[in-house]
Amino acid sequence: DKVLRELIEPYELRAAKLREFLCDVQPSLHYDIVPLLDPYGPAATDPELRCLVVSEETRRGGDAVNQKRLQNGLSELSLYEIVLLKDPNHSESEEEKVSSSSLRQRLLGTLLQPLQKDPALPARPYVIGLTGGTGSGKTSIAKYLEELGAFLIDADRLGHAAYVPGGPAHEQVVAAFGREILNEDGTINRKVLGAKVFGNQERLKALTDIVWPEIARMVKQQVGEADALGNRGAAVAVQ
Repeated sequence: DKVLRELIEPYELRAAKLREFLCDVQPSLHYDIVPLLDPYGPAATDPELRCLVVSEETRRGGDAVNQKRLQNGLSELSLYEIVLLKDPNHSESEEEKVSSSSLRQRLLGTLLQPLQKDPALPARPYVIGLTGGTGSGKTSIAKYLEELGAFLIDADRLGHAAYVPGGPAHEQVVAAFGREILNEDGTINRKVLGAKVFGNQERLKALTDIVWPEIARMVKQQVGEADALGNRGAAVAVQ
């Protein structure tokens, strides 16, 4: 459950950095660095151990190790608790302590390696598909990307545009589901249409087979508009 765990360095690199740090602090000691494959590690099974260093937030883990050692017929370890160093520059969304999770969070938006042009990629705009459930933040992210210069394509708005009178899907939808779905002004009553397709997979597929290809065509058209602008490098499709 680590924050941004995809940015955590590989174990081998982390172990090498840890060994370098420990040897720099006290080179005369012998260090065995091992991965923890369970909540206890070798501390629960090694009879040679006498002490376990814990922090304020891992004290309960130390107590659990001692309970496990007693179950294994071993003596309890002395628990030496250290105070975690506070980060005076942490933000409200970051941990109060000096934390690798906070450091990874600060990496967001920075290039981890230089940009490399791939000759195999087409010269058209770079298209980002922005998806997610209701309330997941699509609108906020889309606005942020637009402020950075992205060409915004709102697929929801295109979907609504496809239904309006004169829109590319209007007549097809009316022909498929009947004129009873129309309001007095000729617009499609989406609640009435929704009642017809809700819970009916066959009717829902009939509707999406009409509307989705039209939305896709309109998206491609707007991607072409983004390409024509030249200086705006990305088209963002918001679904």
